[in-house]
Amino acid sequence: MPVLETTSKIRARMSNQRSRDTDIEITLRRTLHAAGLRYRVHRRPLKGVRREADILFGPARVAVFVDGCFWHGCPQHATWPKNNAVFWRDKIEKNRARDSDTDARLAEAGWVSVRVWEHENAVEAAERIATLVRGRRAA
Repeated sequence: MPVLETTSKIRARMSNQRSRDTDIEITLRRTLHAAGLRYRVHRRPLKGVRREADILFGPARVAVFVDGCFWHGCPQHATWPKNNAVFWRDKIEKNRARDSDTDARLAEAGWVSVRVWEHENAVEAAERIATLVRGRRAA
């Protein structure tokens, strides 16, 4: 019986994880906006592809994805749960494969994907993104 209690606790904790408007996402957006850049939020860069960028710079063709360390298997901070280990490893590996596929599809269509880990400094990431966006707009 303790396994069921643990499972329901884990399920509750995981379902409470925000997938939008996380702290780093909001800080990134505020910093980019303060730098004079305008963007779309939570949009699909490519029609017919059910993948949504967290921040999208349409004319510059830059799609920004803010990846959670757990859900996307951060090489620095990823943890592999011991309970239901096969399920979680499979889930995270599928997320990684989907991320790679998304990056490849966007590149094929002339877009640049920027991946920002949730543990990164948001201001530094925003500076990196701003430089890329301005460079692509100038080209």
